[in-house]
Amino acid sequence: MITTTIIIIIVVMVVVVVVVVVEVVVVVVEAAAAAAVVVVVEVVVAVVVVEVVVVVVVVVVVVVVLVVVEVEVEVEVVVVVHIMK
Repeated sequence: MITTTIIIIIVVMVVVVVVVVVEVVVVVVEAAAAAAVVVVVEVVVAVVVVEVVVVVVVVVVVVVVLVVVEVEVEVEVVVVVHIMK
């Protein structure tokens, strides 16, 4: 189960990195093509907001996965102790 958790965390982190790289590329392309400074500022603000949301979601997912794993481990320990009695 812990191996599954590690795989899930790695997959989530890879997805986050890909999303951030794509966002940076989009910002650079739009900044290069933009005629007005206001448009660039709006795009950068939008990307920062999206990145913050992505990071929050990743943190929540990791915490939930770790809590679930911890609960499962505790349940297994209780079952083993009960069986040994």
